Amino acid sequence: MSEVSAGFARDWVEFVDPDDEEQIFKCDLTWLTSNWTCIYGNGCKGVFKDQPYGGCCTEGAMYSDEADEARVIEAAKRLTPDMWQFYNDARDLKGKLNISEVDEDKERKTRTINGSCIFLNRKGESTEFGCVLHHLALKEGSHFLDVKPDVCWQLPIRRSFEVREVGERDYSVTVIGEYERLAWGDGGEDFDWYCTSNTEAHVGRDPVYISNSEELIALMGQKNYGILKEICDTRMKGIELAKAKSLPLFVIQHPATVAASH
Repeated sequence: MSEVSAGFARDWVEFVDPDDEEQIFKCDLTWLTSNWTCIYGNGCKGVFKDQPYGGCCTEGAMYSDEADEARVIEAAKRLTPDMWQFYNDARDLKGKLNISEVDEDKERKTRTINGSCIFLNRKGESTEFGCVLHHLALKEGSHFLDVKPDVCWQLPIRRSFEVREVGERDYSVTVIGEYERLAWGDGGEDFDWYCTSNTEAHVGRDPVYISNSEELIALMGQKNYGILKEICDTRMKGIELAKAKSLPLFVIQHPATVAASH
C-alpha cells in the first residue's frame, strides 16, 4: 500500500445550475466516485511522521471569513472541561475565550498548542482522543460542518472558482474536486504522508459522493447535488456492469481505489 503519483488523468463532468444559467459546476468524477474515506484514528499516519496522531490538524485551521471564526467561537463556548483537553489553555487570565491567532501572512486561524490545533485532544489523555469539535457535534446530534472550521469539514473536497469567457459573456465556474497534496502548495511537498491518493485510505464502503453527501450539499446546494448524484449513480452502475461482464471499462477510476481493490 502506498501513495500514487500525482498528475493522473481524470474524468470531469459539467452542468449548468438550473437556477442560474450563468453558473456552471465542473466536478471531478474520478475523485467523487473513488472509495476514499477518512481513516483518522484507524490507520492515519498523520501528515508529519513525528506526530502520527495529529492527522491533518498539526498546523491549525485557517478561517475562511469572519462568519467562520464566529461560528467556531460559539461552538467552543459549549465545550466543557471534561470534553476538552485545552479548556483552560483556551482562556486568558480573565477567563475570556482565546482560540485564534494570526499566522505569518496575517491570516486568522485556530491556535496551535504543542504542535497541533488547540481543538485536538491528544492521544493518551483523560479527554476523548480526536477533534473535540467533532465530539461536540456527535454529542449534540448535529453534523460536524455546523461546528468545525470550513476548511476542516470541507477537506479533502476542494471547491475552487473560475471565470470562463464565452464570446461576450462571463460564466462563473465552481470546481468540485480532490484536495490533493499539490493543492497545499509548497507545504504539501513537506508532508510525510497524505491520504487522498494513498491506497490505505481508499477503503470506504461508499464512494465519496455518498459518504460526503452533506458536505457536497453545503458546497453546491441540494438541487445541484441531486444532479451530480444522478450522474455518479449512473457511472457507478456502468462500472459494476462492466466488471460483472468483463467488458472494457471506458472510465478513469482513481488509481488509489483501483490499487486498493487488488
